[in-house]
Amino acid sequence: MRVALLEPLGVPESRIRELAEPIERAGHEFVYFGDKTADVGELARRSEGADVVMIANNPYPAEVVRSAGALKMVAVAFTGIDHVGLDACRERGVCVCNCAGYSDVSVAELTVGLTIDVLRKVVPADAAVRAGATSAGLMGREVCGKTVGIVGTGHIGCAAGRLFGAFGARVLGYARHESGAARKAGIEQVPLDELLGESDIVSLHLPLNDTTRGWFGADKIARMRRGAVFVNCARGAIVDNDALADALNSGKLSGAGIDVFDMEPPLPSGYALASAKNCVLTPHVAFLTEEAMERRAKIEFDNVVSWLGGTPKNVCAL
Repeated sequence: MRVALLEPLGVPESRIRELAEPIERAGHEFVYFGDKTADVGELARRSEGADVVMIANNPYPAEVVRSAGALKMVAVAFTGIDHVGLDACRERGVCVCNCAGYSDVSVAELTVGLTIDVLRKVVPADAAVRAGATSAGLMGREVCGKTVGIVGTGHIGCAAGRLFGAFGARVLGYARHESGAARKAGIEQVPLDELLGESDIVSLHLPLNDTTRGWFGADKIARMRRGAVFVNCARGAIVDNDALADALNSGKLSGAGIDVFDMEPPLPSGYALASAKNCVLTPHVAFLTEEAMERRAKIEFDNVVSWLGGTPKNVCAL
């Protein structure tokens, strides 16, 4: 079979070649494209003749899936798969596997980091030093003693909850189904309204799908405590970002730490959150650590080897 890796995975090419050795030893062909492209025609060309296509977080649209006549499996080096043409995969019976778990630690750590940035006013403090100013107006707040609400108590939500708990926060959690893992992480599971009404910090950890798209809108923001902080290292399209910007500018919320948007950066001129008050922005880097890149590359290749061997794992329900 032909296996095509269509984009870099954030590890050296020498590591890619090493991870590909079991595929080639089994008699399969492996091809690697060392640059990223969003061009549909080029993606189709790279996919031509491939039984297995390997991608990361670059979009792999339905038209490319449909044009790849030999395609049987898409290996996604990412947790979310919403950037893949899933309808086309479903129509054609293409198996989709992800790398869930590779970035649990990295996303949880940035979630806490953004929270501290907002509470301790790290960005304006940095600007003050560079401008020759003092600490005037830079009084911060602590995580310790606060109530943190984790919306979505999957692996990443639980990892974030454990970290917040280590800071001395009370941690609440909301999910559609109670989780034993959340209880073990010290997360007190409560209804959503209770979480929003009691939390000083609300952190979002949900997947993006048809149910969650636009789910966290003005109505839920209105239920949050006045002066609360909102953090999103999950998916930007889950949130009504215009409503979030309005809440920041009106003082309803005291700050936000945002790593994800309803589009991939660069953000267009006039994007509401870019000029919102007390909002720390990062360009979708929560997953992006050296350690996480190594973990996901290994999981990605293990998924392909397992599928080729007839024992697929990390298969996503379509």
